[in-house]
Amino acid sequence: MGKLGEAGLAATAGPARTLGMEGECRASQARSWGLPAGGAGGDSPGGDAPLPGSISSSSLLQAEVLDLDEDEDDLEVFSKDASLMDMNSFSPLMPTSPLSMINQVKFEDEPDLKDLFITVDEPESHVTTIETFITYRIITKTSRGEFDSSEFEVRRRYQDFLWLKEKLEEAHPTLIIPPLPEKFIVKGMVERFNDDFIETRRKALHKFLNRIADHPTLTFNEDFKIFLTAQASEFSSHKKQGPGLLSRMGQSVRAVALSMRGVKSRPEEFMEMNNFIEIFSQKINLIDKISQRIYKEEREYLDEMKEYGPIHILWSASEEDLADTLKSVASCIDKCCKATEKRMSGFSEALLPVVHEYVLYSEMLMAVMKRRDQIQAELDSKVEALTSKKADTDLLTEEIGKLEDKVECANNALKADWERWKQNMQNDIKSAFTNMAEENILYYEQFSIRSP
Repeated sequence: MGKLGEAGLAATAGPARTLGMEGECRASQARSWGLPAGGAGGDSPGGDAPLPGSISSSSLLQAEVLDLDEDEDDLEVFSKDASLMDMNSFSPLMPTSPLSMINQVKFEDEPDLKDLFITVDEPESHVTTIETFITYRIITKTSRGEFDSSEFEVRRRYQDFLWLKEKLEEAHPTLIIPPLPEKFIVKGMVERFNDDFIETRRKALHKFLNRIADHPTLTFNEDFKIFLTAQASEFSSHKKQGPGLLSRMGQSVRAVALSMRGVKSRPEEFMEMNNFIEIFSQKINLIDKISQRIYKEEREYLDEMKEYGPIHILWSASEEDLADTLKSVASCIDKCCKATEKRMSGFSEALLPVVHEYVLYSEMLMAVMKRRDQIQAELDSKVEALTSKKADTDLLTEEIGKLEDKVECANNALKADWERWKQNMQNDIKSAFTNMAEENILYYEQFSIRSP
């Protein structure tokens, strides 16, 4: 692996608009900062309650990016720089400008009390005349007052998880939604439902729901609550609600038109963010590819080594003078096979899923930036129409005011979630590679040949 590089990101604070701001926007901002929903807007006796702001544009948040050589044959990625991320570099500075209308709120080491526990287990196959699919049991335990009970048990299939992800993206277009595992469409239906694939998907779905539960805003989403609690008939009825087909087609056409139009001037902080995402995507995809290749080659080595033990046993039967020696060799090979298999199991369970999850995260981040740009492009088109006076100016002025609030809300949500995601990414990747290194050290300590 090449040298670790650094990428900085500055987040600028913007004034909080008090006119035309949607209530849900305020609630989302408050939750993303760990505040109650009422803390986001003007119910306080003294007027508008202060909102948490962003970081001064002069402050750079140092986040280290994995900088690999372009040569994909460079397998030194696992041999250098065991510390992938310098966590001491993650130290956002507080803004000092008196012009900022958004005050910073600092919590003094408040305990993080978890009140929502989710388990995904017991996959079950269903065969109908039309299709074959797998459902998973979801057990939810909670102490939250908005839930009717303290424990729920439901069954959901992959398409239901996909519906939840789409609803979260619709409600929070610039929050970073955790990724779902890909829909498996390779080598036919038989392999699609083998035990290894089902277990891998179960673990990924479990992580998906728990990441949502740990998110300060997404965890309070109403669709998420219904997903966890509604029984089959109620859940099916709820899924049918929402905009019709024509409405969704119209939204899609408008989104495509806005994406084709693009934004005239993306703010500098989001240009830096986009550059970070592009570099991160390239490097994490390369790491994923190399990791998969290492695992494949070690699997082939293990399969070949397993054949040597029985061969030496058969050989010992025809060589009386060498029988004891050949049996000892066979025993040693067997021990090596077991040790290698154990190490590979840790590699496939601890490292590969983490790396691949962040490959999917990189795709999610690109989609988030695209949705942010679409919101800004819509505002730019209205401003352009007002400048050229192509429509009713009073109506356009009102629409522009609402869109400005929408853009500001989207930007603030993304900036807050971005820093949270980066810190989680640093911790996850560093932990995955550290654990892998420790497993390798233990392997060589226990099974290496030592001289007398």
